[in-house]
Amino acid sequence: MSAVLHAHPESGPALGVEADKRRKVLSEVGQRGRWWRFAAILIITGIVLVPIMVTVLLAFTPGPNSTATGLTFENLSNVFSKTLAATWLKNSLVTTLSTVVVSVAVAAPAGYVLSRGRSKAVSGYSLLLFVMQSLPIITSVVPLFILFAGMGLVDNLLGLTIIYVGSTMTVATWMMAAYFDSIPISLEEASWIDGCSVFGSFTKVVLRNSLPGVLSTAIFAFLLAWNDYLVAIVFLRSNEIFTLPMGVQSFFQQNATDWTSVMALAVVMMLPPVIVFATLNKYFSVGGIGGSLAGR
Repeated sequence: MSAVLHAHPESGPALGVEADKRRKVLSEVGQRGRWWRFAAILIITGIVLVPIMVTVLLAFTPGPNSTATGLTFENLSNVFSKTLAATWLKNSLVTTLSTVVVSVAVAAPAGYVLSRGRSKAVSGYSLLLFVMQSLPIITSVVPLFILFAGMGLVDNLLGLTIIYVGSTMTVATWMMAAYFDSIPISLEEASWIDGCSVFGSFTKVVLRNSLPGVLSTAIFAFLLAWNDYLVAIVFLRSNEIFTLPMGVQSFFQQNATDWTSVMALAVVMMLPPVIVFATLNKYFSVGGIGGSLAGR
């Protein structure tokens, strides 16, 4: 018995040393793994950024008939002074911002009903959205063109905006409903006890805690409308009605392409999404809802 009792104090330090060695080895392995992951992410990021850097470089490189040397803003100046680039930019901003506002304004209450409603009508509505979401926009372009031609909405920014709103509505509603599901209903119940109506609790409680979800939906609608080319090329005919993607396409001729103008307009087209993400990035946060439940 005494031998056994004497063995335990000796084995304790030995086990501690062994555990320290094991932790050190695991730490070294983890450190090497982090470096490998960092290197892989760096390489992938570099590959992704190469086309963007080439586009920006060519946009500020003098053209074949230019007398400028080094990097210059001449290409951007020529695009806005000699083409309808300013009009195309305005058209894109009008259609895109209209799509964002209408999509969010409709998808927010629709997503709330989809998240909180429990009935056969809501289930049928949810199934209909799922079916519509699974259909590509190309399947409806020709029927919509025939319908809009009879209504005078072809070669019209209003008709283009209506299509953008309709194509974003299903996904936008699902996105809002998914975010509303993460908000505890106990917050709304507390507002109801305080005398708030259902609509009041939706606007003052749910929406105020749904800023990241609203911004995600708005950015989705913004990118879909801003980058669209397929619908625009079918519905737009006049040069002064073109959006930016159509304007970029107009520089591609049958036997020649004005690459400096293409790259300059491509840089202009890249700027609004970059500005939107840089401006709204600070509003994407988590943990705000949990703070609303503190003390409950």
